[in-house]
Parts: sequence; C-alpha cells; structure tokens
Amino acid sequence: MIKNWILYFILLFPVFIFSQDQKEYVYKNEILQPGTATSISFKIENITDEDKVYNLAVETSNPGITTLLSANKIAVEKGKSIIYIIPIHISSDTPKGTYNISLHIKDENGTKLTKYSPMVISGVRKISLVAASAPEYVKAGDTIKASFVAKNNGNMSEKLFLKAENAQIDVGGEIIVPPGETRLIYLKINTDSEIGSTGYQNVHLNAVTENHPKENLDAFSNVTVIPIKPVDKDIYYRFPLATSINYIGRRDRGEYQDGLQGEIYGIGSLSDKNEDVLEFHAVTKNPIELNSFTPYEEYYVSYRRKNLFAHLGDKSYSASYLTEFARYGRGAELSYQFKKITVGGFYNHPRFFRDIKDEFNVYSKYNFNNRTEITAGYLYKIPITEQDGLNTHLPYVAGKTRLFEIIDVQGEVAYSKNRQTEGTAYMIQTQGNFNKMSAGLIYMKSTPLFAGYFTNTNSITANIQYKISDKIDLSANYREDARNFKRDTLYGVAPYQKFAQSGFNYKYSSKGSLLIFGGYQNYEDRMEKKQFNYEEIFVRAGISQEVGIFRLGAETQFGKTNNFLLGISGQSNTYTLNFGLEKFKTSLNVYGSYAKTSRYELRDYEQIYYGARLISRFNGKSSLSIFYQNNYIPEQTFNDRNLFEILYHQQLFRNHEFDISGKYTLQRGQIGDKDFTVSMRYTLRINTPIKKIAEYVTLSGNIANFGVKKVNGIKLTLGSHITITDKDGNFLFKNISPGNYYLELDRSTTEITEIPDVPFPAEINLINKENIFNFGLTKAAKIEGFIQLNEDNGKDQYSFAHLAAKEKKRQESIIVEATNGKQVLRKICTVGENFDFTYLRPGNWTVKVYRNGMDKRYKIAVEQFDFILKSDESKNILINITKQQREVKFQQETIKVGYNDNKKK
Repeated sequence: MIKNWILYFILLFPVFIFSQDQKEYVYKNEILQPGTATSISFKIENITDEDKVYNLAVETSNPGITTLLSANKIAVEKGKSIIYIIPIHISSDTPKGTYNISLHIKDENGTKLTKYSPMVISGVRKISLVAASAPEYVKAGDTIKASFVAKNNGNMSEKLFLKAENAQIDVGGEIIVPPGETRLIYLKINTDSEIGSTGYQNVHLNAVTENHPKENLDAFSNVTVIPIKPVDKDIYYRFPLATSINYIGRRDRGEYQDGLQGEIYGIGSLSDKNEDVLEFHAVTKNPIELNSFTPYEEYYVSYRRKNLFAHLGDKSYSASYLTEFARYGRGAELSYQFKKITVGGFYNHPRFFRDIKDEFNVYSKYNFNNRTEITAGYLYKIPITEQDGLNTHLPYVAGKTRLFEIIDVQGEVAYSKNRQTEGTAYMIQTQGNFNKMSAGLIYMKSTPLFAGYFTNTNSITANIQYKISDKIDLSANYREDARNFKRDTLYGVAPYQKFAQSGFNYKYSSKGSLLIFGGYQNYEDRMEKKQFNYEEIFVRAGISQEVGIFRLGAETQFGKTNNFLLGISGQSNTYTLNFGLEKFKTSLNVYGSYAKTSRYELRDYEQIYYGARLISRFNGKSSLSIFYQNNYIPEQTFNDRNLFEILYHQQLFRNHEFDISGKYTLQRGQIGDKDFTVSMRYTLRINTPIKKIAEYVTLSGNIANFGVKKVNGIKLTLGSHITITDKDGNFLFKNISPGNYYLELDRSTTEITEIPDVPFPAEINLINKENIFNFGLTKAAKIEGFIQLNEDNGKDQYSFAHLAAKEKKRQESIIVEATNGKQVLRKICTVGENFDFTYLRPGNWTVKVYRNGMDKRYKIAVEQFDFILKSDESKNILINITKQQREVKFQQETIKVGYNDNKKK
C-alpha cells in the first residue's frame, strides 16, 4: 500500500507543479518499456473573453495502458492556457506498437474538443520453457508422459519450433505463445521393454524461436526406468571378437572367379582396468583379383600398454613425411616412452611397391612439453635390385611447436645418400588462428637426387579465411601437387593439379547459403595414355537451402580452357543440381550434372552425369543402402569406381549378422568394361571370457495378497537396486553383490492403509547364489482410546488448596505403550483426552499404562489390555483413572496460642 502511494505521489506531483501557464510539452517520439509509468501532457487554452471550467476525460486505445486520474474539472482564465499532465501506467503485457492517449475536453456550454497524443511501446522478449511434471519412475515398456510449460512474459507473440528426440509432442512441431500467456506441452516416450537393468530416460524438450534461431530453450526431466525382465550381469571380463566367412564372386571380362575368404578381428583390453590393449586381424588370401572394393590378405597383431607399443605383421609403416610417408608392408614395430623421451623403430618388407626390398628405421623423440617436441631418426632402404651401391641412408630431423598460443609450426629436414647419389629435402607447415582470420601454409621441396618418398619436386598448399561477420566469410586457397613421389601400387596416382581460387560464402539464413568463387586450375593426367592436360580460368557460384526435411542445392561453373592435348582453346561450362531429404530413418540424395567442355579429346565435349544414394535404417537390426552413378569424369579414372551398389545388413539374432552386396564397378584406367562383384558375409561376434571380475547373487520373492486392492506395480528398493512387482506380486533383484541389505517398500505405490505382515525395512543377508524372501500385504489396524477420570462422590472438605489441586488434575499425564513383541510404540497422553495408535500390523497386541509421575492420589483401574487385532480392525479401549479422596477434619475446641513463659522458682 505504501509503495502504491509513493508511486501515485511521484506521478501526480507534476500535475500540481505544472498545472499553470507555461510552454506546451512536445512529444519526442520516446519509446517506452512495458511495466513502467510515464506522463503525457496536453495544452489547454481558453481563447474566449470569459473564464471557463472544463470537464476532462481521458481515454486510451489499449486496456493495458491505464491512467491514474479519473475524470476531472479544471478552470482556465480567459485568454490563458495551462499544461495538463496525465500520469500513465503501462502494464507488462502491453503489446508492442503505437497507441493514442485521448483527452476529451467539454466546457459548460457543451462545446467538445478532443486532443490526441501518441505513445510508442517497445517490444520486450521474455520467453521461458520449464519442466512441469514427469513420473519419478516407470516400468520398462511403459509410456513416459511428461509435461512442459512455455511461458511468454514479454509483450510480443513468440513462435516456437519444438524438437524432442524419440518423443511424441502433442502440439506438433510448432506453437504460438501470445504475450502474457502460457502453453502446456505434453511429451510421450515409449520405453524399451527389453532393458535388463535399471536406467534413466532423459526427457528433453528443445525449442527455438522463429526470429532468434540461435537462442535455444531447453527443459529436462529424468525418469527412472525399472526393468521387468532383469538380466544377469556378466561376472566375467570379456574380449570381443568378430569372425566371419565371406563368399566373393566376380565376373571380369566374361570370366567368373569366386571363392571363400575368412576373417577374424579382435580389439580390447586384457584387463578390466583398460591398462593394456590387444588388437589382431587375420584375413585369408583373396579369392579374386585384388581391387579396392574387396578385402585383401592381411595378418597382424599389436599390443599397447602405458608407454609400450609393439606391432607384428602387416600395416602402413611410416618413418617421416619426407623419407617414407606411408609404405604398406609386412614387418615389426616397437616403441617405448621414458617420461619425455621416446625411442622406437621398425622393419618393413613392402608388399605393393616394386623398388624396395627391405627398410629399417630407428628414431628418438624428445617432448619438451605437450606442445613442443623434436624427433631425430634414421631410415635405411635396401632396393629390390642387386646393383651395388644403391642401399640408401636417410637421416632426418622433425619437430613441432606452438608460437604465441595461436600459431602451430612443424617442419622436417632430411638427407639421403648412397654410393651413387645424395640429396636433401625439407618441409615447413604453419597454421594460425587469429580473432577473425585463420591461415595455413605447407611447403615441401626435394632436390633432384633425393631418394626419399619424394624426388625432384616441390609442392605448396596455402589457405586463408577471414570472417567479415557471422554471415559472410572470405577465403582463398592455393595448391600445387608434388610430381615425383613413390606411392604404393595398390593405389592409383591422382592427376597433377595446380589450383587457386578465392571468393566468399554468404549465409543469408540459418538454413541457406550462397557462394561465389573465381580462380585458376591446371589438371594433367599422369597415366601413360593421357586423357587430359589443360589449364582453365573459371568462375563458379552455388546456392544451398534447407526447406523442412528437404535439402536443395545448385551450382554452376563457367570457364575458359586451354587444351594442351589438342592445342585449342574453348569454353567449359558445368551445371549441377542436387536434392536430399531425411525422413522415417531414411535418407535420399539425388544429383544431376550437365557439362559442355573443351578439356578432353573433343572440342565442346558434352557430358551428363547423374546418380542417387538411398540409405534406410529399418530398425536397429537391419539396414539397406543403394547407390547408382551412371559415369565418372575422366579426372577420376585413376581409381576403381563404383557404378552400382546394393548393400543389405541384417542382424539375425544376438551376435549373428548377415550382409549381402552386389556391385558394378570400373577398374582403374577402364572406361567402358564393367565388372560385377557379389559378396555374402556371415559374421559371428563372440565375447570371450578372460577373467572373473565379480560374484553376484539374486533375491526373488512374492507379495501375498491378504485382502488388499492389488499387489502389482509395487516398488521395492534393495540398496541402490530397484524393482517392481508383476501382476501376481512376484519380484526379482539380479546382479546383487553378496552382503547385508535392507529391503524397503515404497508406500507411495500402496494404499495408505496397507501394511506388510512383517516388519519393514526388512534386514536380509544375501549369501547364497539364489535367495528367496516372501511376505504379505494386508490392511493396517489401529487402536483408539480415551483416558477417563473418575472422582469419588464422598464427603470432600474444601480447603484453601482446592483450586490449585484442580488445576493440577488437568495437567496429569500417563504413558501408554503398545507392543506386539517385535515393535514397541509409546505415547505420553493427557488425562481426559483421546489417544490412538495407527498403521498397526494385525496380530497379538498388548497395551500397557504407566503412571509417568502421576499424583499418588490417582489410581489406574486396569494397567494392561491384551487382544488380537484383525486386518482393517479398529479397537477401542477405555482407561479409567480414579482419584482417591482424603477427609480433612477441623479441631472444634478453641486453642490458645501464645508464647511459653518459663520462670525459675
């Protein structure tokens, strides 16, 4: 109340100060906040030659804008004017907009005049999303029903886009919440009836506002899901293995090859502490000719423990980027870390490279800290040829560090020498991340006689990106490939490329972007019979947009090409469209491209490419994938190419899987000869027991129905384990460590008058493999009583202490005890009042009464009651207390009262 008076005083005070002749207030287009107060001024003029009294009335165009003054009268002298100020209160839910404050003026003659003043209310956003209700727990297989509240405390309508993973939303995917209102949102989540242990289901609702898509509103609830079919927890630590048998058939140029290929793979720790990891893989010999779409023969085993790593068998061995970047072969590798120093090495016999017979590598690495390290190594290569003097020594030094916390730098220097040649190579790589800019550079150069992974070449890759705003990125990059490198023959050699481009990417909405780039590119075929060798200046533009579940994209490129194969120049233009969607656990992507170019062996060569990919996950046990592409551009002929593929995966039952696939492919360098490959694979997953890590017991039982409403759905707790009874009252706890526990019953799952027939919590000692505990549920009984005071009606001579004794009587109390031999209940009860004992277990009960220091004049008639309580019975008892009266006699003769006077005689 005081606050309101203060507010009125502050708002009304200007009325008395400014209600006089002065300059008129000017509206300044102020934007006002909802929930505040302000004042509006009007100039009232009396241009007549007599004094006037005006009746004033104020009207607003929105009920949320109220005046703190009622209708008023004001006197204005002739030829004078005054400023009339009206205090205004704006409610917090007044919508954004422009409103009018009207002042109706009427004089005594009935002349009317209305003046207007505009008022602009700003927009205020205050939207919230909170969890309202959710069950504490559900049984596995039940549906979780939870509610959330979206509240708009602002003054603008909010459109919310709702998303809840694995849940159904009752209002759909979007709602509108008007200002000052709330919307109740219900979610439903189906739980898995097959879960084997107690878990937690997170109920998560996410909302994004239409005009502020980066603002996320989240609300959560956690629900305990109690299994109805608990499974035994594994008492062994196991090592996972996958074994498979694969039938592979291939038709190549009219000839058909087929056969079986076996495979076994395992990776896991050998202990439950995960301190050591063992991995091994074995694939038998290829039944068909080797290609990149089928597994090739491989055998290896590796072991890692803390600072030790050991590998034996096939892998891609690597010494350093310059000396031996990646060389697949059969060998052995070993490394060990001593605090900051790591030493190691390997031996490798290459499998897919003709020029090297064997190679040996040793190295030592020193870690200054987690950002800076330096490595020194030595690689020794033995060529496959018997020519003397070609065994090559390759020492190298490499390192990396971070400068100024923003720039990562690494580099390498290497040297090669044999009896015929010697050479050097170096590499430097930097990457910097600044406030709005990032940039990187990789440069490598090797001399003509360097005998490492690269020879007589240099390559450079550079990129820079600058973020102008949240929506616009500028970027530029340059790449020049290395020419002479010794790649394994398992892989084709990609065309030589020199490429440079720059441009920008504009994100015009949260789901749409536009890019425009221009640049230069030079492609040269490295195969013996070249299909292309050209340079081109180009401009390309593209746009991508998401619309609901659909993804749309379009791109076009215009270029001017110099064809070095034909010695001609011409135009090269391409147009590409792509479309995608994802719905019902299925994703579909379709694309098409048309090109008319001067890059290849014909001028104005027209190309049409199209294809699609479909991936559908029917459930957690099966999936289907289909891929089709009609052809590939000549720049990709260095690879094996897939034209059509269908893959189907099915989990037959636990740990058993079946895969079938069929492919039409083009081999490396081929243009028109298609090969067909079919594969059928059966896989068995085995979790091999390694070590016994636990000992578990079970507790089962039944809750008998002794006249209660139901015995199903009752929640029981044993330590941290939870279970729920089935329709017959059966319950089961699994995976319990042996020991002493207390079994507790959640009374919120029973009627308030129901009680177990044995004391709860019940102490249980679980020592056997299987333990059984049965009990019943019945209706609780109660004892009600009254303590009655009986007074003797005999003669009672009143004395001066009568009133005090009466007051004392009202304060007398006794102790009433109820016991069934296992449970003892006591209460201090006042004489003359009622008492009760509720929620009692049916059976033999004894009620005893104790004096509790009661006055000796009071006598308890019966101090013990014995009876049998039945289910849902209420026993009434009466405790009688009798006051024993004492007769007080008065002396009838007069008594002389005085002092003794003893005199000596």
